[in-house]
Amino acid sequence: MLLTIDVGNTNTVLGVFRGEELIANWRLTTARQQTVDEYGVLTRNLFTLAELDRGAIGGVIISSVVPPVNWTLGEMARIYFGKKALFVEPGVKTGMSVLVDNPLEVGADRIVNGVAAFHKYGGPCIVVDFGTAITFDVVSERCEYLGGVIAPGLGISSEALFARTAKLPRVEIKDPGKVIGTNTVTHIQAGLYYGAVDMVDGMLARIKAELGKEAVVVATGGHARLVARGSKQIQHTDEFLTLAGLRIIWEKHQSAESGKAAPTARGLRPPTQMKKAQK
Repeated sequence: MLLTIDVGNTNTVLGVFRGEELIANWRLTTARQQTVDEYGVLTRNLFTLAELDRGAIGGVIISSVVPPVNWTLGEMARIYFGKKALFVEPGVKTGMSVLVDNPLEVGADRIVNGVAAFHKYGGPCIVVDFGTAITFDVVSERCEYLGGVIAPGLGISSEALFARTAKLPRVEIKDPGKVIGTNTVTHIQAGLYYGAVDMVDGMLARIKAELGKEAVVVATGGHARLVARGSKQIQHTDEFLTLAGLRIIWEKHQSAESGKAAPTARGLRPPTQMKKAQK
């Protein structure tokens, strides 16, 4: 089994794969001050509740955009699972060329999402990730990361509105059912929800126009399903896209380490096609 960990600014998502099947997953608050043992005990308890054997974990792969927790999670993997964690970072085989001014600036999760979207849905493709920020990542038909966009997330926008105004309340982020609200709560909900939907659709239209071709659009992250319901551009929602990408990269890395060709599996392109996409 493989333990995959995606560390975001707000949440950390853990997933356990048996082969290609995601058999368990958990979403936790990203705790920068948590110790190795605190993470270890929490993870051990999650495995116990899911009736999973920690001893059956054959590897650990981590994607993180929060550097302060990297050492902690690496030590947790070593002490509680007896494995050296593989971090998605420069030098790790992903099969994706990163064609931006400074590849080191691109968050590991964005590369992982691009790899997963390309292999699951084909290219060119655009990934919209609804996390702390809303990110758009563009992948070519040759599995090249071309660049993207970063915009404020729905949670950030909502909190900023509450914090910077004296009389506006915190509200649930949801579709109020109509644009013209009839009270303060629905006014805010309409602004947040329809503002996000139209921003996303408008940005996707601009990206496609700049690409000069159609592209598959895949949404992931906390508010993906909510926004996708009102979007005219989003074609797929994939809650565990990042975890799937981590599994794919793990397999590529293991194949590269062993010197063998990557196995053909459901959701992956045949080796002859993958060879063209590799660095």
